[in-house]
Amino acid sequence: MDTKAGTEVGVITVGVFSRIGVPHGFSERAGGVSKGVFSSLNFGNPMDLSGEARDPVPHIEENFRRVLSATGASGREVVQVYQVHGAACRVFRAGSPSRDDGPEGARDFRADALVTDDPSRMVAVRVADCAPVLMASADGRVVAAVHAGWRGVVAGVVASAARAMGELGGPAALAAVGPCISREAFEVGPEVLAEFRRVFGATAPITERRDGKGLVDLRECLRRQLVEAGVSAPEVLPGCTVGEPARFFSHRRERGVTGRMVGLIGPKA
Repeated sequence: MDTKAGTEVGVITVGVFSRIGVPHGFSERAGGVSKGVFSSLNFGNPMDLSGEARDPVPHIEENFRRVLSATGASGREVVQVYQVHGAACRVFRAGSPSRDDGPEGARDFRADALVTDDPSRMVAVRVADCAPVLMASADGRVVAAVHAGWRGVVAGVVASAARAMGELGGPAALAAVGPCISREAFEVGPEVLAEFRRVFGATAPITERRDGKGLVDLRECLRRQLVEAGVSAPEVLPGCTVGEPARFFSHRRERGVTGRMVGLIGPKA
């Protein structure tokens, strides 16, 4: 696997994207300015925190500036959405709005996959155990960033992003699954196991136990779905967000009070 990690700002890049000139990265938690539970390269706040308990917006903005610099994308606009654990995809073309400018003011669009062919932008997803998935066409002109938790996986969020890329004339050819919760740490109940059996059938990458609970291999699920979407050899990065507190934020490990990593990607300039 051809990957490298930044030594100052915690950013992992992937060779298949770098070789075609696509700026991208999966962040770790080192190298930022955030403090306390958000130390230090944080990109989001838990929804149930308010007031002074939240990481200040200027800290998050500076963290983005550092990651953009580390990935060779300084000056590009970072586009995000309100993530809802589903399969909705939002396409951002040159000149299209980055936010939903409705009667109550500008708000983030609701989606879990972002696709763009606008080289002035970077699309980004926030994670803290869910998997960040980055995708690109063979020429790097169309890209996608996907937030894939278990609900998004069973809903087909990867396929949704791939369809949108194809409609822009840039079918998905390259992809990488970033660090996320490992199979060993991802214990779920019988109702979640049933969803994976429904979608993946008898070969679902799950391990069931006698008590009805079991373990899910989220990365293997995504690898299979990427292959089905047309990516012949998706990269699957190692690293367990739950088991490596020095490198990653983890919603499960910290019981919800933690920061967010980011996966971001932009079209070839």
